[in-house]
Amino acid sequence: MTRRRPCLALGLMSGTSLDGIDAALLRTDGESVIEPGPALTVPYRGALREQMRALIDDASPDERTVAAIADALTRAHADAVAALLNRAGRTAEDIAVIGFHGHTIAHRPEEGWSRQIGDGAWLAAETGIDVIDDFRARDLAAGGQGAPLASLYHAARCCGLPRPLAVLNIGGVANVTYVGDGPRPALLAFDTGPGNALIDDWVRKHSGAAMDEDGALAARGTVSDAVLERLLGAAYFRQIPPKSLDRGDFDPAPVATLSPEDGAATLAAFTAAAAARAARHFPAPARRWLVCGGGRRNPVIMAALQRELGVPVAPVEAVGWSGDALEAEAFAYLAVRALARLPLTVPGTTGCSRPVTGGTLHPAASGRRRTAPNNLGTR
Repeated sequence: MTRRRPCLALGLMSGTSLDGIDAALLRTDGESVIEPGPALTVPYRGALREQMRALIDDASPDERTVAAIADALTRAHADAVAALLNRAGRTAEDIAVIGFHGHTIAHRPEEGWSRQIGDGAWLAAETGIDVIDDFRARDLAAGGQGAPLASLYHAARCCGLPRPLAVLNIGGVANVTYVGDGPRPALLAFDTGPGNALIDDWVRKHSGAAMDEDGALAARGTVSDAVLERLLGAAYFRQIPPKSLDRGDFDPAPVATLSPEDGAATLAAFTAAAAARAARHFPAPARRWLVCGGGRRNPVIMAALQRELGVPVAPVEAVGWSGDALEAEAFAYLAVRALARLPLTVPGTTGCSRPVTGGTLHPAASGRRRTAPNNLGTR
């Protein structure tokens, strides 16, 4: 097998928590050579976060509104690229490719579609760097869920760690990657249930704050076992993986009668209990769970995970990873894999019928969107 030369890629991630844009540099060959570089998070400025929240909540948004928000979102990503290059002391010429996820405004895999907003062609022209976006379309066309997408990167990072191992990402929605043991380890990935989205929305409604910082509100509350049981009765938990979720797929109505503190405590317990139920689908028990995403900063969720799982649970920083940058790094990794026409998803991660590559290439030189050579992917 011909060894590919590692290159420096930049990954961008705007997740369902709506807290901002993660940007990260990664040197990789798209397979095993992985050297994380500098990273940063740029919070959304002004009204963009609320505009995006309203767009996600709107079942039939006006397309002119969608276009305006997509334009503002893309400009924010261009600013994040510039800020990261400045921090790292790099120029556009140093970067081989940008992996641009955009922002998901609706995800309906049962209907065969998922919609992300963001203009990859404009981003390429603005930054002077080739951009790959549209990571989900070919997976969906092959019968996959189109999510989660970071699993192959999680598996690559797990090389050398004791396994079986579970990597849990708690963003707005939570997802898990299970990496088995042995020379051909089992790889399984799916959304476990809610992450921070329901908690964030609850706190925003009752206090105006963006999140339950450090789990302070939940720590003052008591879990309602009756409400938690109702939440866990959702049909999603009876589905067999692979499976994935949209941000608004869970109805928080059962929590409505609780106090702000008890509601936060119950929703934190819901996130942890849903993740623990995911372990029922593993081929063998995970020896350890590593947690990334904003949820790892909520000590109430982390303590509940430890109780529910009964095995060591730790932030990914325990093994030297960055929990804030990991998902952005994943899109840098996927962009390099897309350039090499390597699979971005496999049956165990999304349910696609076969290993699937994908992505749409936007060359910086043209500033115009075109499909990459060899049918890298199309919208």
